[in-house]
Amino acid sequence: MAVNIYAYNDGKMGILNGWIDLAGDIIKVALCTSSYTPDIDVHDNFDDITNELGASGNYTAGGATLGSKTAAADDTNDRGVFDAADLTWTALTPSAAFRYGIIYRSTGTPSTSRLIAYIDFGADQNPGGSNFTIAWHADGILYI
Repeated sequence: MAVNIYAYNDGKMGILNGWIDLAGDIIKVALCTSSYTPDIDVHDNFDDITNELGASGNYTAGGATLGSKTAAADDTNDRGVFDAADLTWTALTPSAAFRYGIIYRSTGTPSTSRLIAYIDFGADQNPGGSNFTIAWHADGILYI
């Protein structure tokens, strides 16, 4: 499965200005169908997200919370790295096939929940009752 992660411009600014604390804030991943059209220039908060999966088959609206988050210096590669534990939805039977994972800082209010990045899985995914895991790259989720 091809996977690419693209940062929203407002998410980049949020990290650089300290509006998003990657290790300390609640960071979630929501799943959206291919009908969602990502716009890294315009979309800034979760209320800009359309076509999220409906709550069903072990998927909860708003997505799942990342665990074991870290933001650390990588002196070997001279960068800062954000990482977390791999994320698994067990026995996922989604209401529709999904194409995107939306990484965002959750405040509990969509209009203030700042978008960080989106994952493009490369094609529609439909686990059909199997586990679905997002296994983060060995280099982490995001780095600068």
